[in-house]
Amino acid sequence: SLSHRWFTLTLLLCSASADDRMPAPSMLRHLTSKIKATGPITVAEYMREVLTNPVTGYYVRNNMLGPDGDFITSPEISQIFGELIGVWIISEWMGAGRPRQLQLVELGPGKGSLAADVLRVFGQLRSVLADASVSLHLVEVSPVLSRIQAQNLTGDRSLEADAEDQPVYRRGETAAGLPVSWYRCLDDVPSVNQVLFTLLFVMVDIDPEKLDQLRFVLAPAPTPASSALVQVDERRSHVEVCTEGGVIVQQLARRVVEDGSAALIADYGHDGTKMDTFRGFKGHQLHDVLSSPGSADLTADVDFSYLRRMAGGGVACLGPVSQRTFLKNMGIDSRLQVLLRNCGDASTRKQLISSYDLLTNAAKMGERFHFFSLLHLSRLAKPRTAEGLKLEKKSPAPLPVAGFTELSFS
Repeated sequence: SLSHRWFTLTLLLCSASADDRMPAPSMLRHLTSKIKATGPITVAEYMREVLTNPVTGYYVRNNMLGPDGDFITSPEISQIFGELIGVWIISEWMGAGRPRQLQLVELGPGKGSLAADVLRVFGQLRSVLADASVSLHLVEVSPVLSRIQAQNLTGDRSLEADAEDQPVYRRGETAAGLPVSWYRCLDDVPSVNQVLFTLLFVMVDIDPEKLDQLRFVLAPAPTPASSALVQVDERRSHVEVCTEGGVIVQQLARRVVEDGSAALIADYGHDGTKMDTFRGFKGHQLHDVLSSPGSADLTADVDFSYLRRMAGGGVACLGPVSQRTFLKNMGIDSRLQVLLRNCGDASTRKQLISSYDLLTNAAKMGERFHFFSLLHLSRLAKPRTAEGLKLEKKSPAPLPVAGFTELSFS
């Protein structure tokens, strides 16, 4: 039998919006000093330093979201997005047998918009959740954003930990009394491990002709680890591998097997077809990833075929499906019509339609982002049939997996 725990993982990265922040030369000095001391660094280490260095990291120093930041996420665009994710969570909670504890974990919670929309759906469907105990766990490296999240989700009902080395560096509760906890990294969340990204074979070094600039170089030879990560039938000339991302998918798969949890991953991505997706965003525009490190966001597409291999055969992997397909399967068209019918303000109606188009249009975010899920094998098991003379009741057929199956109305 499944234990009474539940885990939902949401990874959300989006594109950008305008900003003229000055670059952070101290980050460049830090990186060049590091390279001079130890030699070229991996792209994983470069990203880790640029984004999460505790002193000068991009995520630590800035509020990078929204019209005045460098990127904007789907939950910031429309409330409908978060509402449909909330419906997905409840649907999978029901599919798992309505366990007593419903534990939500979100990575990179932005301003808290997604969590707020999900919890609003929970409030509206309180009768469905019955006596389930709900808790929210946010993994956030940016102190700036954590304060914004706390204000949006808990108002003045949160406190920072007394000591900096505490795994939970902030605790609070929502107006409805739901507990909220903040963590700096995923391995601080109970029973979960962190995710980092790396780029195969490529390293970052100082340009010998311009000592104040960085450049990409090839490693002198494939490492045993990198050789093992490339499939024997690989046809691409360049391969990006999220090695430590594979580790967390394995940890998630183990959690799914042991606890009956479910994981939902939403991100830029492809199914083993793309190359060279490492890029920077600044002011809604593409930005040279090695220029002015610390002044722009860095991202790389998720290779979902790699995540599927890392998950193994002990879990059910669904997707990837495009954001357009997922949201339409979740009923975004019907939800939009309800909101439009109840809205008399012309400008608000125009905004609703514009947001819908941005989320679902294939030329915008509709085909850029993809959804991928890990589920317990029992979630999709066929009903048992009676054998011999036993008159056993047939097990109920599993519910369709919301978002990955077209929603039907009866």
